Amino acid sequence: MANIKSAQKRMRQNEKRRERNRAARTRMRTAVKRVRRALDEGDVEAAEELLPEAIRVTDTAVGKGVVHRNKAARTKSRLIRAIRRAKGEENTESDES
Repeated sequence: MANIKSAQKRMRQNEKRRERNRAARTRMRTAVKRVRRALDEGDVEAAEELLPEAIRVTDTAVGKGVVHRNKAARTKSRLIRAIRRAKGEENTESDES
């Protein structure tokens, strides 16, 4: 335990931020898992309905500095590609010709 007053305050602040970051990260992971679970069950319509929420929560986590913007972009891209693949629209990378 810190003895200096400013260090004690810093510890309190860090604990609050840790809890807040953890909650935001959990919300993001849960939203992504819901989309993936719907895809695994073959329910593409449900996955499409859950996708905007997952994207919104992911962008919020980026804004709060919980996850890096590249990780968020990669996560969103993978979800969108998985939904397109499930719908049979896999034209994401072969559109160059």
